[in-house]
Amino acid sequence: MTPRRRQILDTAADLFAARGFHGVSVGDIGAAVGISGPALYKHFTGKEDILGQCLLHASERLLEGARALAGAEPGRDGGGRPGAVRDDDGSAGDGSGSGSNASNAVRGDRDRDDHRDGTDVVREGSDARATSEISGTSDSWERSGTDVAREGRSRTGDGPGDALDALIAFHTDFALSQPSLIVIQEREWGSLGDRAQAQVRERQLAYIEVWTRALRPHRPDLSPAQARAAVQAAFGLLNSTPHSARISRSAMRGLLTRMARAALAP
Repeated sequence: MTPRRRQILDTAADLFAARGFHGVSVGDIGAAVGISGPALYKHFTGKEDILGQCLLHASERLLEGARALAGAEPGRDGGGRPGAVRDDDGSAGDGSGSGSNASNAVRGDRDRDDHRDGTDVVREGSDARATSEISGTSDSWERSGTDVAREGRSRTGDGPGDALDALIAFHTDFALSQPSLIVIQEREWGSLGDRAQAQVRERQLAYIEVWTRALRPHRPDLSPAQARAAVQAAFGLLNSTPHSARISRSAMRGLLTRMARAALAP
């Protein structure tokens, strides 16, 4: 992805989170990145395309990083495809009939917080990116799969619990650095076209399955469906950051990591 496209997506995500999809125009996005509205059409077909690409890019990066950390083979871990974790009745859990199951991978199920508005989300998401740019670092969820796997091994070693621990750390980085994406995934899902929803859902279901496979060795007492439900509940915890991250980022990272590990595999 070119730096300009990335800038447009980051800025648009912040604006959509703060004002809502229908409260933001192509001209607003262009003005925020320093180009004219019509010039935006050189990069995207329109506002809906920008929204779809925001969520698709996030889902692809999450899936790529998770597969690298867990050693999953691409194309063999998604719902209904070869290698999918199957429920007790032999069927693959696919979240069909609703966007909520798949989209839980990014957003989780979170309560509304009356004391936190979109401006907080925009400011903190922008601040997180600015900190990374100034320090010369980036969050692990945005690195290549190879780099993510290397960093994950350096953090956790090579023991049997490492894949799950690495996935928790990886998703925590995402949740802390990208609150705007979590907000728009929850609130603007219905603004996506059918094709965009299907593309995002496919990747998010595969992401859930990578996690489910990593969890099951720790929780043989859980059926595949129960393990999948536990993973999605953990996403709800980790993705609470748009309204729960009220302490320092390092402290919140440690808190979320410990809580997720204790919830999934005490």
